[in-house]
Amino acid sequence: MIYRLRTISLSVCLMAAVIALSCKQAAAGFGPAANPAFGSNAANASSWLAGAHAGYNWQQGAAVFGFETDLQATHLNSTMSGGLTHSPPIIPLPASDFASTAALIEYYGTVRGRLGWSAGQWMFFGTAGAAYGNVELSSTFSTLGLRTFSQTSEQKIGWVVGAGFEYLLRPNLMLSLGYQYVDLGRIGISSTTTGISGGSSVTLGQAATVHAQFQTVMAGMSWRFAPGSSSPWAGGYAGGQGGGAWGNNTAATYASSQFTPSDMRLKRDIGLLARRGDGLGLYSFKYVWSDTVHVGVMAQEVALLYPDAVRRDDLTGYMAVNYTRLGLQPMILR
Repeated sequence: MIYRLRTISLSVCLMAAVIALSCKQAAAGFGPAANPAFGSNAANASSWLAGAHAGYNWQQGAAVFGFETDLQATHLNSTMSGGLTHSPPIIPLPASDFASTAALIEYYGTVRGRLGWSAGQWMFFGTAGAAYGNVELSSTFSTLGLRTFSQTSEQKIGWVVGAGFEYLLRPNLMLSLGYQYVDLGRIGISSTTTGISGGSSVTLGQAATVHAQFQTVMAGMSWRFAPGSSSPWAGGYAGGQGGGAWGNNTAATYASSQFTPSDMRLKRDIGLLARRGDGLGLYSFKYVWSDTVHVGVMAQEVALLYPDAVRRDDLTGYMAVNYTRLGLQPMILR
């Protein structure tokens, strides 16, 4: 009678495990093997900026044309963290789950041509030319005690367009307000790592990109050298400016795969519990090195139905299965 009750109890637990395996949920008496996190995130930034400029103008009638160069310090830092999830969901997220990505621009400069139209003490202009700056990008992804990290820092050359106006407060002093659209291009990073967690082979991968494109609005003051009365806008000038910037769009994806040893040659006491609609069998079994009862699949069957969900070890020839690819999670009977 005691043996029969134990048999019935085990059968009930196995049936519950099949239901949980199919629904991807845990139930009393058993639990899932650890599964890695994955996700994505995106961010942009806004910042102050301050710098200096210098240039030279020529004037013919109302037309004003010349060149200008500027250099600005800023802290355009696009940072993001989190965005991770599990399949099935784990709430709250384990302390080992962490994802953080940041893209930073600390300075940029331009060399531009300018073309304007003057009307008394006012001058309205458009401008375009080359831009340069340093772009930094870093990203970290951690789950199940594994961690992957990557970073880069690149000097970039791009382009700039803008517009604005200036006002002659005095013959040798002018005020300005200008807008710039700056594009320094894109950079990207990626990294992967593989390790063992919970008896499974886990691979983490991440990829992050930043489009170092941003917009600025700046107010400035310039001192004009040797202003001429007949051409009030002609001559050299230099000054300072300050304002704000926004942009620097950054995105990252964090991916993971978990391959659990599922080769039937590594298992014993195998019993078929049920079959899914696609014909894939769900089994109870013990690994040859343990007396713990597991519920899962056989890699040989999975290889026939979903070959992309199976990985074969080059050294031993044993196969492992990515349960997430199957919409399942391996279960351990407690």
